[in-house]
Amino acid sequence: MARSPRVGSLAGIVVAAAAAGVLIVVLSAVHLLPQLRNPFAETTTVRSEPVILQSITDLSRYEAASGSFEVVVDLTRRASLLPSFLEGSETLFIGEGTDVAFVDFSGLKSQAIQVSADRTSVTVTLPKAQLEPAALNVSLSYVYAQQQGLFNRIGNFFSGNPNSQQQVYILAQQKIQTAAQQSPLLAEAQKNTEGMLDGMLSSLGFQHITVTFGRAAPS
Repeated sequence: MARSPRVGSLAGIVVAAAAAGVLIVVLSAVHLLPQLRNPFAETTTVRSEPVILQSITDLSRYEAASGSFEVVVDLTRRASLLPSFLEGSETLFIGEGTDVAFVDFSGLKSQAIQVSADRTSVTVTLPKAQLEPAALNVSLSYVYAQQQGLFNRIGNFFSGNPNSQQQVYILAQQKIQTAAQQSPLLAEAQKNTEGMLDGMLSSLGFQHITVTFGRAAPS
């Protein structure tokens, strides 16, 4: 029976605390007290230009397109005084290789990102797409036909390297580089880069996205 006063006082404390809680909520609802914060309320984070810039420059370099090329190299050597069956050679070489077009993001400055006041539109200015040095696929490239004069065959035999074709490999790589420059590869790279950024910036909440390409990035 000695515990009854304690139980009664504990119940009184609980009732008083509950009543105080209800009073605080009512006063807050009618603005007599500062409004209580809802722990489950949604919050909105505004993404600033430096965040967008950081997201893009983190990519460093975007390899946007690649192309495969086949070139034919016809290398002919002739002696001025001797007939071709004695001195001279003709090599027909088939070269297979690839080239990659990329856009360099590493040097972008804050001026490259322009965001509208209502934060629904963004304009990104990028350097033009560039080409990597062309790569010759040695395993797929081959000599299709070759004719050599007598003296050339003798010289190659004694040189210890009768199958040396260094010059045609160099010429093939150069022709692939030229073919890539004349192909739509750079335009395709810029189109793919624009599409990639459109998707990324749309996910950040922008509704109108413009991507432009200026001068090529300094090498």
